[in-house]
Amino acid sequence: MKSSKVWFTNLRTKPSQNLIRKLEILVTRAGIEKIDFQRKITAIKIHFGEPGNLAYLRPNYAACIVKLLKSKGAIPFLTDCNTLYFGRRSNAPSHLEAAFENGYNPIATGCPVIIADGIKGTDSREIEINMEFTAVAKIGTAITDADIIISMNHFKGHEVTGFGGALKNLGMGCASVGGKLFLHSGASPKIHEKNCTGCRICEKNCAYEAIHVGKDKIAHIDYEKCIGCGQCIAVCQYDSAQVVWQNSSEIVCKRIAEYAYAAIKDKPSFHINFIMNVSPECDCWGFNDYPLVPDIGIAASFDPVALDMACADLVKATPALPGSTICVNHENGDLRDKDKFKLAHPDTFWQAGLEHAEKTGLGNLAYELINV
Repeated sequence: MKSSKVWFTNLRTKPSQNLIRKLEILVTRAGIEKIDFQRKITAIKIHFGEPGNLAYLRPNYAACIVKLLKSKGAIPFLTDCNTLYFGRRSNAPSHLEAAFENGYNPIATGCPVIIADGIKGTDSREIEINMEFTAVAKIGTAITDADIIISMNHFKGHEVTGFGGALKNLGMGCASVGGKLFLHSGASPKIHEKNCTGCRICEKNCAYEAIHVGKDKIAHIDYEKCIGCGQCIAVCQYDSAQVVWQNSSEIVCKRIAEYAYAAIKDKPSFHINFIMNVSPECDCWGFNDYPLVPDIGIAASFDPVALDMACADLVKATPALPGSTICVNHENGDLRDKDKFKLAHPDTFWQAGLEHAEKTGLGNLAYELINV
């Protein structure tokens, strides 16, 4: 079986080698400099964190990578796409404010911050991949226009996909609002009537004339016309147009794998997972619970599939933290060699996504772990 190389460093430091320096050494040993960055627009895909959540990656790590890429002639920018749900990161102005609030700004990181799918999450390009679930993926324009993709991923739990790592950050994170709707649901949205103000913003922005405000001052969807693009969700400022959450974890994971393939299709890419603050839930929440395991380290690879698999195995092999949600709910020792993510979210099936990603040709499940 073909295997890929994954480089790993622990979090032990000394006066001459702090974590920033260890990150630089790690990615250099992993071969990031093999990519020709000279005058290349380089998207650094990262999650800026929902304000109130303190488990997101420190911007210091991003600044380290930005500095390294600039030294190789790159033109880098930090980026993420808007969220499907209504919140602080559901439109570009608010999203940028949230990013700046969490330290992701040009002064701290040394490069611009660009929301990849535009003001309202509708600025995307269609990438044709013709796979099992996805014929055409809707990827944020700034990401599709970049020459190179670098993903910096907080490896932690996730309530739908089991965990979020490189594939989740690439697949879900690079999708526009319409793409996220497809990944989560595949169904047309619904109107939560109690929230509707009759403002007609959804009606004005529907390209298919599928939504109209009636005499009752409430928006109504004509499902014979609706194509499920998610535009109404993107523009609604009152959380009235909502997602119909209906896909199983397995299907979501497989679709994310296909979208991850689309996000980096025909581009050089490199991926870094930070296995620290391994919270049970996604950084999209405005809070972070006690970590599932102690901080483990940082891993890097050209193969996002092998990278996620290696990190999942490292978390599995690590004893759970006493007092974490899985220890509270599963009182049977330190849970060493147990699937922590399955224990935290029993209805998820993260293995399906990695297996499907290997099937698509995105990477390999087999890996060689190289300590740096």
